[in-house]
Amino acid sequence: QVQLVESGGGSVQPGGSLRLSCAASRYTSSTSCMGWFRQAPGKEREGVAAIHTSSGNTYYVDSVKGRFTISRDNAKRTVYLQMNSLQPEDTAMYYCAAGGPWARCSTAEVDYKSWGQGTQVTVSS
Repeated sequence: QVQLVESGGGSVQPGGSLRLSCAASRYTSSTSCMGWFRQAPGKEREGVAAIHTSSGNTYYVDSVKGRFTISRDNAKRTVYLQMNSLQPEDTAMYYCAAGGPWARCSTAEVDYKSWGQGTQVTVSS
């Protein structure tokens, strides 16, 4: 089992930025894909972005393309989510997840088996 620990959440005004981090206890074949998901109150959890830890290929949902960037530092076993131009609709609990072994990643929850505890992001004026 891989442990994932998120950090970096907080409160920000609309138009602001935040960077989330997710540190994995170890990398295995089950961490070939690392993803970020979010769940707003009263809504289902949705995938936001994913990255293949070997190839570095990235995947985004349309609602965050051009605003969010996922990246990884394999030496630190850490994945980041840089979030710019944040809007109130981005308010949610953000979760890091790991899945694999996949040659290609997705933002589908079913492909991820290890989950972090989440970090809250609040966008409000």
